[in-house]
Amino acid sequence: MASQEKTGKVLDVPHVTNLVTDVKSLFKGLVLLSNVLPVFTGLWLALYFTNASFLDHLGVVLLTLIGSTLVMGGALVLNNWYDADIDSVMERTKNRPTVTGTMSLKFVLLLGIALSVVGIVLLLFTTMEAVIYTFIGWFTYVFLYTMWAKRRYAFNTVVGSVSGAVTPLIGWSALDSSFHLVPIILFLILFIWQMPHTFAIAIKKLDEYKAAGVAILPVVRGINHTKWQNLFYIVCLLPLPFYLNSLGPTFITIATLFNIFWLFFSVYGFFMKDTVKWARINFIYSVNYIAILYTLMIVVTFF
Repeated sequence: MASQEKTGKVLDVPHVTNLVTDVKSLFKGLVLLSNVLPVFTGLWLALYFTNASFLDHLGVVLLTLIGSTLVMGGALVLNNWYDADIDSVMERTKNRPTVTGTMSLKFVLLLGIALSVVGIVLLLFTTMEAVIYTFIGWFTYVFLYTMWAKRRYAFNTVVGSVSGAVTPLIGWSALDSSFHLVPIILFLILFIWQMPHTFAIAIKKLDEYKAAGVAILPVVRGINHTKWQNLFYIVCLLPLPFYLNSLGPTFITIATLFNIFWLFFSVYGFFMKDTVKWARINFIYSVNYIAILYTLMIVVTFF
């Protein structure tokens, strides 16, 4: 009897591990976390520029973070539900629970809707402006990007970038009106950054995107054209740190150096023979770029 119980416990371990893996895959864990940081940065900077106390607004901060995370999680789950057919073709997505069948599509659909609704309800206790920005992000990602543009148009990256770029506006507007230069620049940085970031992924996984029939830029227009687009958007990032002079010279200097290095590496991409390797490095740089930049915005306000 004891040996059976012991065996049962041992057998339960992989089931638990698989469940955790499935949940992480369903919610696209890293993508979700990367969207939560700009929300918090927006919240933090709104407190900083309005001279408000973090502790005095702790309830709003928590409601905003939890509510927006649930809505973003719901949008990502709905994306998994709708894209189950093309996810089965792509190597990086073929193990998602919507593809393997460990979670039914009906359950995933209901989960995505439930998370989105609960998140919006929580945000109603903050400000209507925050709710509006959240809904814009959700609607853009689920309907305009996932269901409309992704499989049809090469500008799908531009459409999808709106949903990710509203995140700092959600955080800021939960505490103060976002009709302010700082949150607008935060929006623009994220919006522009997502182009080279997504292009890098698409070039890395070009064959998979072709097989899945995703009309992303390198599939439709080719790699060389995508590299020129990549360069264009990085050039567009160059002046933006100077509009955040209220964050001080340290931030402007570091952000500008990051932009210049990325610009040089983008140009180098035209001469680098191994395009996939270039795309892989470009992707890693883009991930660290946005994480460091948005964390730095918080750090510099301490001094």
